[in-house]
Amino acid sequence: MADKISAAGQSEKSEERRARLLAAAAVTLNELSPILTPLAGRFAAAGHELYLVGGSVRDAVLGRLGTDLDFTTDARPEIVQQLLSGWADNQWDTGIAFGTISAAKGDQVIEITTFRTDSYDQVSRNPEVLYGTSLEEDLIRRDFTVNAMAVRLGADGAQEFVDPLGGMDALLEGLLDTPSAPEKSFGDDPLRMLRAARFVSQLGFSLIPRVYTAITEMAGQIERITAERVQVELDKLILGDFPVEGIDVMCETGLAGYVLPEVPAMKLEIDEHHQHKDVYWHSLTVLVQAIDLEDGDPDLVLRWAALLHDIGKPDTRKHEPGGGVSFHHHEVVGAKMVRKRLRALKYSKRMVDDISHLVFLHLRFHGYGKGQWTDSAVRRYVTDAGELLPKLHKLVRADSTTRNKRRAAALQATYDDLEQRIAVLAEQEDLARVRPDLDGNAIMELLGIEAGPDVGKAWKFLKELRLDRGPLPREEAEKALLEWWSGAPRT
Repeated sequence: MADKISAAGQSEKSEERRARLLAAAAVTLNELSPILTPLAGRFAAAGHELYLVGGSVRDAVLGRLGTDLDFTTDARPEIVQQLLSGWADNQWDTGIAFGTISAAKGDQVIEITTFRTDSYDQVSRNPEVLYGTSLEEDLIRRDFTVNAMAVRLGADGAQEFVDPLGGMDALLEGLLDTPSAPEKSFGDDPLRMLRAARFVSQLGFSLIPRVYTAITEMAGQIERITAERVQVELDKLILGDFPVEGIDVMCETGLAGYVLPEVPAMKLEIDEHHQHKDVYWHSLTVLVQAIDLEDGDPDLVLRWAALLHDIGKPDTRKHEPGGGVSFHHHEVVGAKMVRKRLRALKYSKRMVDDISHLVFLHLRFHGYGKGQWTDSAVRRYVTDAGELLPKLHKLVRADSTTRNKRRAAALQATYDDLEQRIAVLAEQEDLARVRPDLDGNAIMELLGIEAGPDVGKAWKFLKELRLDRGPLPREEAEKALLEWWSGAPRT
């Protein structure tokens, strides 16, 4: 009897929450009525239906609707173009092959897609686009039930919530399920498996067992997807509010083994004789702590560097006498691994360079000891980091995951000291742009040489001198250069 009462109480709370969320969504959509109502009126006047659909409805319910609005309609693309003409600020048809017309109206970006019921060949992820005749046909082809809800828009501003596949129930329970059998859905489009992990990260939802099982059994099919599409999903995942959960889903289902194998490889076996931190969970903890140090918007470069900073450890692990474990030069090996993986995922050169450089530098601080670095060493730390210095500060601080509170406090205090020394030097010198005290023209004039390799060697000498001794008077820099030049090998 008590169980029945409890179940009834939970059901009542669920209904209350459902009503509250729908009411909040209605308020959000009413704020958009200057766009939604005239647009719906145009379609109704032409005898067509218009629905807000998919992620737009989901996000309206969750109170996180952005400036991108997705619609579906029974009108064919050429009709949609006619109906948008004269109303939208501009429109484009780059997605017309898939039945989608895009437009801009004020701050809103609008995509309107004709009802579809697609056919897949189970080899590629490109569907044969077939137009459907009903909203239900369109909804069932979508990736997850939480993305298969719709709102029918009336010419008079009326809104009718439509949810034939139980998307609201799944949303209320925080669950990700597929409208059709997950094996069919993922077979049609394997990218949906990675999107499942991405939505875990963005929404904090969990996979229902049948979805989890299907991904585990079909993970290898993600290789049908291009690296560029995988990259987009990985970035959205790592920028989510719950990236650790999303990453762990990828690793536990085996999906990461195909798109980011270096991450699950960090799950090193720990036996009773060789105790060390679990590198995998350490890296996820560092990611969380790096996120806590972000200023404002999510920092994609910092997050990637935090996740990947220790991927060189499995390849450098060595069991030492007495039961210890070492990972010598794992930052060097790790930086090379980062470059290889990110290039394979088609990241930009700037992203590859920045993330791999942070991984390469993340251990440099540990040579600081209790402040034994000379000013020269501090200058080199700043110079080597360059524009990445603020991110390096955050990464190094996040990399402390010791449970020993005294040790953790000591590490943070030591880094405070380093940052203070950097600040003091920065007041005295232009640390952001450490350059030689003489430029190329002055070097050529002083040494009586033409432009060529020797000028570069002299410039490099002066740069090293500047790092070692700080800014020098011109006369002192010239004297040092002449002394070096007298003994320097010629080209």
